[in-house]
Amino acid sequence: MRNLIITTAALFLAAAAFAQGGKLEYPETLKRDSSAKYFGTLVQDPYKWLEDDMSEETKDWVIRQNTFTFGYLEKITFREKLKDRLTKLWNYEKVGAPFKENGVTYFYKNDGLQNQYVLYSQDDNGVEKVFLDPNKFREDGTISLGQVSFSKDGKIVAYAISEGGSDWRKIIIMDAASGEILEDTIRDVKFSGISWKGSEGFYYSSYDKPKGSVLSAKTDQHKLYYHKLGTPQSSDKVIFGEKEEEKRRYVSGYTTEDDRYLIISASVSTSGNELYFIDLESKTRSAGLTPFITGYESDTYVLENEDDKFYLVTNLDAPNKRLVSCSAEFPDQNNWRNVIPETEFVLNASTGGGYFFASYMKDAISQVKQYQYSGELVREIQLPGVGTASGFGAKKEEKTLYYSFTNY
Repeated sequence: MRNLIITTAALFLAAAAFAQGGKLEYPETLKRDSSAKYFGTLVQDPYKWLEDDMSEETKDWVIRQNTFTFGYLEKITFREKLKDRLTKLWNYEKVGAPFKENGVTYFYKNDGLQNQYVLYSQDDNGVEKVFLDPNKFREDGTISLGQVSFSKDGKIVAYAISEGGSDWRKIIIMDAASGEILEDTIRDVKFSGISWKGSEGFYYSSYDKPKGSVLSAKTDQHKLYYHKLGTPQSSDKVIFGEKEEEKRRYVSGYTTEDDRYLIISASVSTSGNELYFIDLESKTRSAGLTPFITGYESDTYVLENEDDKFYLVTNLDAPNKRLVSCSAEFPDQNNWRNVIPETEFVLNASTGGGYFFASYMKDAISQVKQYQYSGELVREIQLPGVGTASGFGAKKEEKTLYYSFTNY
């Protein structure tokens, strides 16, 4: 619905442009003789100079473009009416599916027109209070809240913030009960998750901070780090990505729920990844990384494990995805066995309460099925009506799972 509204707004603006008539005198954008060879083919790039976001020329171009654009938009006679209509349509309370940490229930809520969702906590008596309100991080609203990750015991929370829309983040570590900031902020983090190892520390990813512009300078060797609480960031250990043979554009790491394994995903583009694991309980590390799959012909991740048995979601030989299992002893793709086979609809898998949940979109309508770890179908979830559902994720010991449902 929101996409439809945005498209309609765009059509209104286009109609306004047509209605006002006259030739628009756009600011001039210089073309320069610039080219580069890609795989033996010479490609002209006359606007390459605009990639230098630190130059005065680029700054002047942006100012002229903004002056022209907003000068035109301000002349549209029905602009305020359109704004009022969209405001009315979007001004309603929105609540996300709850999740539990250390016996406390958390959920995201937006009262209506807040710029960012607020994270609330709720105790066993149903008393709600604001846990994190990113709308108050800075008066001008230029700090946004990124990922929020609780330690395994739920007593400590690490959350990422972005300043001014930058991809470079900071990770702040806080006591969940008191709200006290526990130690120095982790800085210069980019394209990263936050995954805890117990309550001792967490894994995160980043690049070396580039010289010059942080917006356009090249960053192509991602590294996975481990931060141990109570130690300076300068002593954080690189787990993967430091060696030349480990050079990848994107690297991420996450622990299994039982804290036994560290899963490492590495890729050179936004599609296709290698997948490895490290046994964190092993007394010998001589074997190093153990691969599930190498190369970049598929997208694969670990959804769950039971002791030394893994469950992976993959699109290898299954464009619509399937859920497979393998052992830590024989993890390569030749030993994968189907648990939930591929269907004619794309699989979106989650886990909670000791079950798998397979969500599909059939004729633009959600269909959700519950499975045993053996792959045996338990039931199809009866949704409240015809619409879209998401969620069905929780820890293994939870007895209650939450999900979101939307329809007209």
